[in-house]
Amino acid sequence: MPQPTSRRPALRHLLAATTLALLTAVCLTAAAQGFPTRPVTLIVPFPPGGPSDALARAVALRMGKNLGQTVVIENIGGASGTIGLSKMVRANPDGYTLGFGTIGTHVANVALFKKLPYDPIADFEPIGMAGSAALILVARSALPASNLKDFITYAQANKAKLSYGSAGVGSISHYGCVMMLSALKIDITHVPYRGVAPAMNDLMGGQTDFMCDQTTTALPQVAGGKIKALGVLSRQPLRQLPATATLASLGYSDVDVRSWNAIFAPKGVPKEVLAQLSRSLATAVADPELRMQMAAVGVDMPTAETVAPGVVSAFITLGLRRDVPALKARGEYID
Repeated sequence: MPQPTSRRPALRHLLAATTLALLTAVCLTAAAQGFPTRPVTLIVPFPPGGPSDALARAVALRMGKNLGQTVVIENIGGASGTIGLSKMVRANPDGYTLGFGTIGTHVANVALFKKLPYDPIADFEPIGMAGSAALILVARSALPASNLKDFITYAQANKAKLSYGSAGVGSISHYGCVMMLSALKIDITHVPYRGVAPAMNDLMGGQTDFMCDQTTTALPQVAGGKIKALGVLSRQPLRQLPATATLASLGYSDVDVRSWNAIFAPKGVPKEVLAQLSRSLATAVADPELRMQMAAVGVDMPTAETVAPGVVSAFITLGLRRDVPALKARGEYID
């Protein structure tokens, strides 16, 4: 029996869509078998020269050697990393465009943007962890507190007079202090800067009272006597500052903030390609020279267990559940 005329266009559309889907799957499978045949782009959603950029370049260099193709860094800064990562999630899911994400881009931005242009879980395929760094509470040299316990007492008594600096709303330095102050139940004025360098300069000059900064940028200033370290925001003590107390050791066990960096691909990349990229990253971060280089600036490279894509997903899930409510409670937004 012939099909009714009204159903024929619908059938043609269905056949066309099915054919297109099959052709796309065949093309992606064929591309995966020979991957990579050309350079891979790693989008770093921040300007050149920062801690994330330095780590990304060091890892990308070694990934390129493992893949047999250059991994090219493309810096696309702006809007706390959302511009660069938005471009990445829209890229062809063939494994040739990757993104360098952080605790800021995948957790803090969820709270700080009223409308985030990507979903931190649904739009990304984790390749693996690239490195992490502890956050430390640092203060101007003249602040009348010599350790973490003294700081808490002083801050509770003088909160209206104090201010803390950060590299900007949504930065890891902002994120860390929000989590610390939420645990301490203290509200202190936030002074956002355009980058960590001007924030650190004003802290050293005494214009602000404290910061919650990464070891990569804070430790050199502590060693030079320009600022002082008062506390560690991760649960584990810091090997570079063994006498500096953690917040957890004083009873604030929920405070466990580390800056982490991971590599992602757009959703839809073939599993074979994802597995190859993950193996390449795991080999890269295991390089002894890289691990020694990063340890010198306070970056902890992942182990064979913690480099896994599932670890990245777990970090994001934990941050969304534990930290986003505290960040939202501050009422600070980027847009």
